[in-house]
Amino acid sequence: MEQLALNDFLQYRFLSQPKFSPDGKRAAFVVSCCNEEENCYESRLWLWDGAALRQLTDLGAEGRFFWEDNTHLLFPAVRSKAEKKRAEAKDSFTSYYRLDVTGGEAMHAFTLPFSAGSWERLDDTHYAVVGSLDTAYPDYYKMTEEERKQVAKTYADNADYEVLDEIPFWINGGGFINKRRTALFFVNTETMEISRITEPLFDLGSLAVLEDTVYFTGATYDTKVPMENDLYAWNWKTGEVRCLAKTMEVRVHRLTAVDSNIYVLGSKCARHGGNENAYVYILNPGSGELTLLRAEEQNMYGSVGSDCRYGGGSSMLARGKELFFIATREGDAQLQKLTAAGAAIPVLAETGSVDSFAISEHADYALLVGLFENRLQELYRCDLATGKLTRLSHFNDEALTGKYVAEHQPVCVRSCGLDIGGWVLLPKDFDPEKTYPAVLDIHGGPKTAYGAVFYHEMQVWANRGYFVFFCNPKGSDGRDNTFADIRGEYGQIDYQNLMDFTDAVLERYPQIDKKRVAVTGGSYGGFMTNWIIGHTDRFACAASQRSIANWLSFYGVSDIGYFFATDQCDGNPFDDAEKLWALSPLRYAKNVVTPTLFIHSDEVYRCPMAEGMQMFTALKDHGVPARLCYFKGENHELSRSGKPKHRLRRLEEITNWIEKYTK
Repeated sequence: MEQLALNDFLQYRFLSQPKFSPDGKRAAFVVSCCNEEENCYESRLWLWDGAALRQLTDLGAEGRFFWEDNTHLLFPAVRSKAEKKRAEAKDSFTSYYRLDVTGGEAMHAFTLPFSAGSWERLDDTHYAVVGSLDTAYPDYYKMTEEERKQVAKTYADNADYEVLDEIPFWINGGGFINKRRTALFFVNTETMEISRITEPLFDLGSLAVLEDTVYFTGATYDTKVPMENDLYAWNWKTGEVRCLAKTMEVRVHRLTAVDSNIYVLGSKCARHGGNENAYVYILNPGSGELTLLRAEEQNMYGSVGSDCRYGGGSSMLARGKELFFIATREGDAQLQKLTAAGAAIPVLAETGSVDSFAISEHADYALLVGLFENRLQELYRCDLATGKLTRLSHFNDEALTGKYVAEHQPVCVRSCGLDIGGWVLLPKDFDPEKTYPAVLDIHGGPKTAYGAVFYHEMQVWANRGYFVFFCNPKGSDGRDNTFADIRGEYGQIDYQNLMDFTDAVLERYPQIDKKRVAVTGGSYGGFMTNWIIGHTDRFACAASQRSIANWLSFYGVSDIGYFFATDQCDGNPFDDAEKLWALSPLRYAKNVVTPTLFIHSDEVYRCPMAEGMQMFTALKDHGVPARLCYFKGENHELSRSGKPKHRLRRLEEITNWIEKYTK
């Protein structure tokens, strides 16, 4: 077996967004890959015609699409010289190209005078389109070319300034968003008539279409985004917009149309805080009242982590009277369905992860993108009656052929009255008579989960002679609300779970040299890495990534800080400062003796760079070996969707640091 190399991920293919045509006879999806030379990703459209796969586009910039009819796709692109010139001038527009999947080149279809996102089909020519809006120019989409040039000049004149008067003022992956809103537009693609449905200061949440009505949630604000949602109904044929509920009784996760009903997935957050899993309600379209259909204590989305995805796709779709959805159960992301009676029934419960799927009224199977059998992503067909899974694609066979891919060895430990499950990857060419170093890897969230799926960084370390082990401590996803709830207890039960799991792994595998064990993690995993090095000296070294160090500073600088810090710490900086400080790893930095690498990026607005810098400064000030590598132009997603060269450098930094202190 050859060694899996650190840079092998440059050869991986990432699948996303499977979507059936309206008649269910074919489906399209996106295949993406790294372009190391250009330091970017390329995405292309592919087709499944029910029998074979076929590539549709090849410019490498076709990352989104929707079906216009049974044989035509519409996708946004910047292709012509005029479009490139407009893009360079920071003009807000979206050009769409039409592609006949039965043959022919993609041709320009139309251009929308705003930055467009998702589309909801109303009929053959009418669509509800989600777009972005600058509240200073709410009617930008109506402006003449000359008026838009004046707006562009204003933007250029103010390029060196950001004026902030609301929170959040920035968002991870989106930059500064002060006075920016997500708006709902009505588009007639035949006449190109466009109208804005929502008010300038309204920020759109979720929407669902049922017959002649578009139901949508959101809120109007000019100071702070409210946690509550308002609910509206827009009859797109008459133009009437009705408010069904002001400040809804639940915090809405999403709306979805199922048969003749609108389902509302939302949580009251009274029992378990902001991370509480959503219940399913049926909306009364006349009164706006909600009737409980299912009190779901577990989640209805996929949250199994991997660094081998790019792009997204549907995680919830209706078919007849049933609602199909991805659900994380322990370490697996399954496909389940919700019946009209409120029963949740597994459709596919294989070990691995369903990442996105497509379903049709006209097909007795689902198409899904998934990580199964310790492989990279492929396209699968899942029989809806039997759950039989059939692999349709082989995009990633060559990338792993002849390479060592460590199998997941399950380990379960009893800790603090809980069963904590996890896995161990054995080093390449494992010899039970030899000793080896090891790496404890901690996931983010904390409300996400590890599972038995392919994870590039872990496989790289196993190939370089390391045991790699990881688990789902309390606070993780995949179980019920109570298990996921660690408000006010960060660094307590979860820390003990991780230490008990480490002890169990070391006991089961005496080949691990206890003096050569490293620890790493990102986001919440970075927080826990910071916490661990302040509470034990058992690890030879640590690599803390996009971390939290100080809940008091996090409150004021993170895009989610002002509500996430108070919710998860069960207190606020003004009345409970000592509590937040007691839960902050920085408080214990004077105890650290572990050599620690810090990885951060300058556009991480989720766990801003100041958090990593504080820990780095404290360790250097106390004479502890420390190194900080920060990446320009990257955000919280560096390890998953950062520029290819940056992802390489990140993994090289961590791997070199670990090897320096463990080999």
